[in-house]
Amino acid sequence: MSQFPSRDGCLLVGGVPLPLLSARAGGTPFYAYDRGLIADRIAGLKDALPEAVHLHYAIKANPMPAVVDYISARTNGLDVASLGELQLAMDTGIEPDHISFAGPGKTDMELRAATACGVIVNAESEGEIERLAAIGNELGIRPALSIRVNPDFELKSSGMKMGGGAKPFGIDAERIPAALKKVESLDLDWRGFHIFSGSQNLRQEAIIEAQKKTLDLACRLADHASTPLRWLNMGGGFGIPYFPGDTRLDLKPISEHLFELTGILKRRLPEATPVIELGRYLVGESGIYVCEVVDRKESRGEIFLVTNGGLHHHLAASGNFGQVIRKNYPVAIGTRMNESRTETVNIVGPLCTPLDIIAAKVDLPRARTGDLIVVFQSGAYGLSASPQYFLSHPAIREMLV
Repeated sequence: MSQFPSRDGCLLVGGVPLPLLSARAGGTPFYAYDRGLIADRIAGLKDALPEAVHLHYAIKANPMPAVVDYISARTNGLDVASLGELQLAMDTGIEPDHISFAGPGKTDMELRAATACGVIVNAESEGEIERLAAIGNELGIRPALSIRVNPDFELKSSGMKMGGGAKPFGIDAERIPAALKKVESLDLDWRGFHIFSGSQNLRQEAIIEAQKKTLDLACRLADHASTPLRWLNMGGGFGIPYFPGDTRLDLKPISEHLFELTGILKRRLPEATPVIELGRYLVGESGIYVCEVVDRKESRGEIFLVTNGGLHHHLAASGNFGQVIRKNYPVAIGTRMNESRTETVNIVGPLCTPLDIIAAKVDLPRARTGDLIVVFQSGAYGLSASPQYFLSHPAIREMLV
């Protein structure tokens, strides 16, 4: 991939040649994330966004502690979706007021921890609002609260639709006026709304439309509150290219539209801080997954490269993490970047299941046992989204380089 340079045919990550990186890791398989690429992506995004817009990192995209700590120092806040992620966020030393906690089905233990930490809880239901208030009374703390809204629209062409229709996420927009009345009757510090309609979108016009509708909805709903709206998490949805034919998201029209929107927001909701929450867009292209060819075999005219990695480490690359029709992530032989692609192969893992496919019918230089297979676009929803204990293979390593 163009974001990773190579020297003498050898891929470099953070300036380190792949074989040396493998030695550092103690062998394969492993994930490696390039901190320079992460920093460049964040800097480019901050240059494009209006200064008024706060940039938050959604930890669920990649919860490796070193990655979270690195990003926390370069963004305005963090978004978590579990007690484990909350503890990671607090360990960075970031101000609790810059951490938000989302996700349906928060337990009382999680709500208690969030209240004790002083983070903003994105309430997903009327019942969660009541439980949060009771926990605040118990602890003698006034919880910070944002209401997650299930909007009456969707982010068109998104990889995963998180809003619109019947959803487990948030409170339906038409129920928000009643929810706000409930909040006002309880001892809660209401900050605003979290309106997240979808993810992994490569169509800037769809993102622009969703952002406009988000602002319009927030303004309409804020009219039902007795106190000013101070916080508006508009979600994200920015996608990255994974497959042939994917077109990279054009930030320029999104940026121009956000400058217009922040002007409207300043007039209509003057105390509100707008937040863009992104995960894979910040880290997805910075990471690679590396495994090693342990066997080369032919079966009825097809060549199979059997590796020591697979879906237990990288479920998304296997096509079993939300793909309807399986497509290959971009792959390469990391020490033969300057060689011609001379054969068509299938790259598979060691698991006893036909689902353990890393890449099907891809053109590569002729591979040998010991070659290092690289799967690009692996910085988000990699290891933490995979069943790494399946069939009890050894644990995998991760590095921030």
